[in-house]
Amino acid sequence: MTRIAIPLNGGQFSSHFGGADAFFFVDADPDSGKILKTEVHEAPPHEQGAFPRWVRSHGATVVLAGGMGPRAVQMFESFGVRVVTGVAGGEPQAIAGAFISGTLETSGEQCSGGHLHGCGDHGHG
Repeated sequence: MTRIAIPLNGGQFSSHFGGADAFFFVDADPDSGKILKTEVHEAPPHEQGAFPRWVRSHGATVVLAGGMGPRAVQMFESFGVRVVTGVAGGEPQAIAGAFISGTLETSGEQCSGGHLHGCGDHGHG
């Protein structure tokens, strides 16, 4: 089984990982490509390093995100969680389905914080 975590803000896909107020978790069978279970959990307070530990504690093995800083990516990877960045958006279950079927298109960008902040907060500074 694969457990996928997708950041949400206001019930919709959050293109900026750090802005998530909840996460959509999807349990999928990678052999059949079927979604077995979905659930939403309110995110912990956003503090440095909190999301990677928390997401992993919920059993996720993959995170699908729009933008994420390199330190967060490294932390996820140190926990054995695969990070896919550059997800453009859409309905969370459809994003998970596209990932499972191998049709998810991404831009490959890591951080898309835009006007919200400078990526220096992510270790580029």
